[in-house]
Amino acid sequence: MSERNQDEYNHFYDDQKRKKRKGGYFFSSLIGAMIGALSIILFLQFSNNGSNSHVPIKDSNTRMENQSQTIEQISYEVDTSVTKAVEKVFDAVVGITNLQGGSFWSQAQEAGTGSGVVYKKQGDYAYIVTNHHVIEGANQIEVTLSDGTKVDAELLGSDVWTDLAILKVDGEAVKAVAPFGNSDTLKLGEPVTAIGNPLGLAFAGSITQGVISGLDRTVPMDFNGDGLIDWNAEVLQTDAAINPGNSGGALINIAGQVVGINTMKIARQEVEGIGFAIPVNSAIPIIEDIEQFGRVKRPYIGISLQELSDISIYHQQQTLHLPINVKSGILIAGVEQGSPADKAGLKQYDVIVKLDEHEVHSIIEFRKYLYKETQIGDSIRVGYYRNGKYGETTITLTENKD
Repeated sequence: MSERNQDEYNHFYDDQKRKKRKGGYFFSSLIGAMIGALSIILFLQFSNNGSNSHVPIKDSNTRMENQSQTIEQISYEVDTSVTKAVEKVFDAVVGITNLQGGSFWSQAQEAGTGSGVVYKKQGDYAYIVTNHHVIEGANQIEVTLSDGTKVDAELLGSDVWTDLAILKVDGEAVKAVAPFGNSDTLKLGEPVTAIGNPLGLAFAGSITQGVISGLDRTVPMDFNGDGLIDWNAEVLQTDAAINPGNSGGALINIAGQVVGINTMKIARQEVEGIGFAIPVNSAIPIIEDIEQFGRVKRPYIGISLQELSDISIYHQQQTLHLPINVKSGILIAGVEQGSPADKAGLKQYDVIVKLDEHEVHSIIEFRKYLYKETQIGDSIRVGYYRNGKYGETTITLTENKD
């Protein structure tokens, strides 16, 4: 073999050896990859089998046939101070349905719904406090207990000034009575819960939670719709949701005691979370009066009043002859014959500016002093202007007639 042919043969031989080595490397790599994949599969299968055999999930109600795998459902009882407080009062909060109209030929129709609180059982009867505006104008009142039982209610009386009313029902089906707390000890930020029937009995027993947002709030009230403020209601403010139908329901503290009777909210598009309740300490004397007398007994003078600010400056000076420095007071628009005011010598067009040592600038101030600072039988000094001259007289207060 020539030297050239020998070199070509050696080159060919070496090339074949390199190709065999590459093929061997590829084949070895392929086998290694297959073995690795098989190992992973076997490991996962072993892990799953080990998990199922050593950590079974069991449930007495639900079973899965494959591998006996089950799903466990865990339940636990939530028991907090709030749930305990609600539990104490919940069954004492009832629904109130105001029925109006009706005749021999037709039944009375539902005119509105609200809430109420059973606060006492005595003898065969149970007593419920609610709002005056909940039962106003009713021909018939129906109470729905927490279990859905409906009973007819007797209206013992109501009071427009405090927006409270008292009902009496057969106590046989009534199982719970709500305890009263002390609203005078409430603190700003103290947690409270409202219970009632917002938007009617379909949402009976609704619970909303919040805090005391304000103490000693005053809200102007117009009772006769004439656009003039007749009274400033003294209320608690809370951000616990209070909606139509919650009126008359309970505002309770963390001890499960009623500290307020829910009464109203400010309902404007730009306002959220401003609700009000009548402090229970203010409600108790009203409740006691209505229970005993069917109405609230208040001192009586016997005059009709008008704000001096409603009288033009011309008539203040030319008709009433008031001194120029008298800017406020209340005008006597009329005096009832034989009344304490009549007996004390007060006359139409007198302008009252003082009760005892307290200046009065408005009808609201006059009523607040009379209703909150005096009692039937008290004598008060009244300071007034007549024809530009200041005078005083003493009035002995008697009981109101209405």
